[in-house]
Amino acid sequence: MREKEIEHKLVTETNRCGGLAWKFVSPGVVGVPDRIILLPQGKIGFVEVKAPHRKPRAIQTRRIEQLRELGFKVFVLDDVEQIKNVLEGIENE
Repeated sequence: MREKEIEHKLVTETNRCGGLAWKFVSPGVVGVPDRIILLPQGKIGFVEVKAPHRKPRAIQTRRIEQLRELGFKVFVLDDVEQIKNVLEGIENE
């Protein structure tokens, strides 16, 4: 399965939960996660989507660390089977 297919499934499942999965683009800042996940009751998380068995680049890892240091939930997703756990992880904030 390709990264784009995993990302599409994440968007679909987030919508099913009544949430939004916005593409995260930050001009001038490289390495930000691919998606901001917004769920009911003000739950928010970030998701970096990768192709199966791929790892984040060094700058992506740094951005993930920065967001986590600020208290945000950040997930690396490389398999559609992980989507349920990611959404539950954001919901159980």
